[in-house]
Order: sequence, then structure tokens, then C-alpha cells
Amino acid sequence: MSHRIEDYALIGDLHTAALISKAGSLDWACFPRFDSASAFTALLGDEGHGSWQLGPADDYNAGAPATHRRYVGDSLALESTWTTAHGTLRITDFMPPAEHDQHTPQVVRIVEAVSGRVTVRSRLRPRFDYGLVRPRITKVGDRQVLVAGPDALWLDTPAPTLAHDGVLCSDFVLSEGDLVTYTLTYKDSHHAPPPVIDPGAALARTLAFWQQWVEQCTYQGEYREAVVRSLITLKALTYAPTGGIVAAPTTSLPEAIGGARNWDYRYCWLRDAAITLSSLLRTGYREEARDWAAWLLRAVAGDPSTLQIMYGIAGGRRLAEFELPHLPGYIDSRPVRIGNGAAHQLQLDVYGEVAETLHRARRAGLAVGDTAADLQVALVHWLESHWDQPDEGIWEVRGPRRHFVHSKVMAWVAVDRTIKLIESGDADGPLERWRELRDDIHHDVCEKGYDKERNTFTQSYGSKELDASLLLIPQMGFLPPDDKRVIGTIEAIQRELSTEDGFVLRYPTSGEDAGVDGLAGDEGAFLACSFWLADDLAMIGRVIEARKLFEKLLALRNDLGLLAEEWDSKLQRQVGNFPQAFSHLALVDFAVALEGEATAVAAGSVRQTVPAPQDAP
Repeated sequence: MSHRIEDYALIGDLHTAALISKAGSLDWACFPRFDSASAFTALLGDEGHGSWQLGPADDYNAGAPATHRRYVGDSLALESTWTTAHGTLRITDFMPPAEHDQHTPQVVRIVEAVSGRVTVRSRLRPRFDYGLVRPRITKVGDRQVLVAGPDALWLDTPAPTLAHDGVLCSDFVLSEGDLVTYTLTYKDSHHAPPPVIDPGAALARTLAFWQQWVEQCTYQGEYREAVVRSLITLKALTYAPTGGIVAAPTTSLPEAIGGARNWDYRYCWLRDAAITLSSLLRTGYREEARDWAAWLLRAVAGDPSTLQIMYGIAGGRRLAEFELPHLPGYIDSRPVRIGNGAAHQLQLDVYGEVAETLHRARRAGLAVGDTAADLQVALVHWLESHWDQPDEGIWEVRGPRRHFVHSKVMAWVAVDRTIKLIESGDADGPLERWRELRDDIHHDVCEKGYDKERNTFTQSYGSKELDASLLLIPQMGFLPPDDKRVIGTIEAIQRELSTEDGFVLRYPTSGEDAGVDGLAGDEGAFLACSFWLADDLAMIGRVIEARKLFEKLLALRNDLGLLAEEWDSKLQRQVGNFPQAFSHLALVDFAVALEGEATAVAAGSVRQTVPAPQDAP
């Protein structure tokens, strides 16, 4: 039986990550990088596709969820505890963080009896290449080695371990105070064996690493716990050698259970760049912000006409999409996809995202250099003759191209930020011509993307439908928050795109424009969009309402503070890839902004001048 998405915990080492269920089963891990083929793929199938089950073994407790679990302090070390009829068992799972580029991924599992006598069972069954390849198991001294082609896993443990039908099995009894450790190390099969580590010392180093990292956080507001956990999650999704941040460590977790909206998110999206930079800088993480900006500049270097919406963690461009028919998918949600074909779509909004990111970096004093200025000017030169084209838009639709309003707004952002760059004297460009271009784009959007009768901007030119990306209009400075068109749009989205529990859908998947994305089925409420609504409500003075929505969103986090991409209001569960960087970034950005709003309210500079509509959720 599949575990709920929110029943998983994340551990990681800044090169890759693993997901461990409440029942103690490691069901997803890719080695040696986030975007490598998985060696544990039960998340998208069953235990036969690769899993590592570890926990109590008696008939009553075998496979039972942990009684309690937590992260050890502000770290990424997971502590799961089972209280059984015979005693209490605790397992601590972690991956030692990368200390250099030539990092060797390791999963360490420390098992200890807290009280009584507990029978423990371990079933380690890796299956390389997304569950297809069963390794050969051999013994080298006291070590078990699992090899298949280029891949090898080395298991170090004092527990009695036997190989049976491609599975390493351990069954043993621990009495109060007893402790057994497992260390699983990935290594290219043609390389020398990895050294044996001291698991206790590795845990101490891991806890010290995270403690020192969290100490840099400058946010001290009332939501510090949620912000710190989100920042740790963001750090865990960072590929240390390049500074690239993956959208999520998983692929094909469905946006609707049993549906086909299943995508590979183990890549870096440019549209995440501005909010990532903002969140990092506003919470004290300048080094991470600098690394992210450097990754961005390397990735987008070259011809502006070949700009992609996403890149690999090292900046690679080839993200060819294909399907894995041998995997049944999470709760029969097919297909399972690897790669992402949206990488080569035309999405005009990314030009604005890049310009906004560089603009924020300069304002924060990050040295992005003359190359960044030249790139930004080159992007607008290209955009000048392409901004009025239809595109696939922010949501990467697989349907026909349209004149998406958000895309035009972000084209305006690209031009506006580049004009500011030229006005500052840090770049050269046709200033007057681009000022006219900025005005032309603004006029075009307000004339063709605004429904005067309903007082709202629309998803695309000529459409009656709404789109949550319109919530970014005031946040990007396209119009001020107190503009009646902005307020009308916010209220229309709140009225027409909200679920019964008050969260925000990206756009309609039924009705007049149901085929806009070219996909069948529905999806959940998009959590980042729900945070955007809270942000907008605060911007127009409805701070109390914004805070209530924010706290409702916080309540959706799992017991460890993690969020997926979406929320299924009917099933009352998280859906989509997990954990999702965009959700956590939006959480951090709003929490920090809310502190500013609260300060302004206390100073009397912000008032609730805009009343909430009676039918607001």
C-alpha cells in the first residue's frame, strides 16, 4: 500500500536526497545526484522497484508507522520512534552533507533500543535504473557489495546480514541501550572501495553542519520555526558543486491521484530565481544567493534566442522527456516521466524573471559583474521583436500557444528593469526606444488583457478565464496595489479560483478554457499561488485576512514541516512533487514580508482601507 505523500521525510547531503516513510521504508533515492537514475523507486511502484525497510519486526508492529518522528533540532537528521508492546525503538536517519566536490553519497541509519527488548528487521533491496536492474550481491571482508553495471552500493553494519533473492536481510533483537548502525555508500563500481566511516562521528558532524548553517539566519519573527524548516529544505535541494537548486527531488508524483499530470522536477527553473534570491537575501544567506546568481548566469549564457525556462543542476540544456512504462506510478498515476519536454517551450515570462533576479542581486550589493549587464541588455534586444508573440506561459501548457497576460507583464518587467539598469549608468542601450517599448507593452496588456465589465485581468487575451499568475501584477510593480484593477483581479481570483477551503487553483481545468493546458483531468490547489494571494491581501491592506490565510497554509505542512506542490481539497492530502522548493520559497518570502507589514501597521503607515468582500472564503 502506498504511503501518503506527506508521510515522507526528506534527508539529503547537498548532492542528492532520499525519502523515508513513517513506516521506516526508504522508498526514493537517486545516486550520485538529484537527476541520476533512482536506486530506490518504491515511491513510484512497490518494494520490488527498490526499497529499504527498517523497523520493528514483530507481527503487530511490522510495517507500522512510527509513533513519533522529528528532525533532531534544526537539522536534516530524522529521528523516528516506535513504541511497541515489547519496548521502544528509535532510528536516526541522515546523509552526511557534502564537504567537497568529489562527494560520496551515504545513507546512515542508527538503530537503538530505548527500552525493553525489540526485534528489528531490515530488508535492503536496491534496484538500479529506476527499479529495472537487480544488483549482484557479493561479500568483501565484512562488507556487503551490491553491483550492477556502473553502480555499486557498499553496506557496512555489524548486524547479521544474509543475501536472499537479491535482498539483504537482517533480523535481530536489541535490548535497552543496544545500538546497531547501517551505512550504505554509493560508489562507481569501477572505483576503489569507499572508506568505512564512524556513524556516530558522522552524525555529530551532520548536526554541527546544520546548526552552524541555521545560525546564519537573520529572521527572528513569529514564524521562525516554519521559516527555518523551509530554509533547511531549500538548502537540502541545493546541488553544492554548482549552487543550482532543484524544484523538487522527485519525479512524477501526481497533481491529482490517478491522473496523468506527472512531471520530473529534478531540475532548476529560472522562474524560481527571483523569489529564491529574495528569500535567501532577506534571511541572511548571501553566500547561497551569490552561488544561485552565479549558477543562473552560467546557465543562461549564450544566445538570448536559446534561453530555456529550466536547466539541469549543472546548467545542462538537454532534458529530453520520456516515459517509463515498467513503473505503475504513485497509486497508479501514469505515466512516470523522466526529463521535461517543457524545457524548450517559448515562455516569455522567463526574460522578466532573469531581469528581476539580476535587479534584486544588484540592489542587495551582490557583484554580478558587467557580463550580467550585457546579458540583460541582449535579452531585451531579443525580446523587443518577440514580446508580442503567443507562448506556452508560466504553467508550461501542452496546448496551443496563447497571448498569456502574465507573459506580457513579465516582458514589461524585463524592459523596465533594464531601463533602470541603463539609467543607473551600469549599461548602455536605446533608452528612449525602450521607454516607448515599456509603455507599449503596458498599454497592450491593459487594453487586451483586462475585462472592464468584470474589473479583472484575464488569463490571456480574449479569454474570460482567470489565472493565479495575475496575482503577481502588483508584486512586480506593473500596477500599484491600490489600483482598482488590481483589487478587482485579487477579489475575482479569490472568488472564482478558490477551493472550498480557501486555497487557490492555478487556472480552471473545466469550463470555457478547460483545454488551455492540453491535458485531461484536474489538479489540486497550487500552494505557491495561495501564498501569493496572502501576499496580495497584505499589500492592499487586508493584513488580518492575509495572516489567516497564511496560517491555514502552514497547517497543511506535514508533521515535519514539509510541503508538496499542491493540496487536494477533496481528499485533504498533499499532491505533486515533494518537497517542493517553490512552496517553501513562497512561505519564506511571505513570512518575511509580513514582518514588514506588521511593522508598518504598528507605525500607522498601513491601514485596512480595503474591506473584504462578504463572500470571500
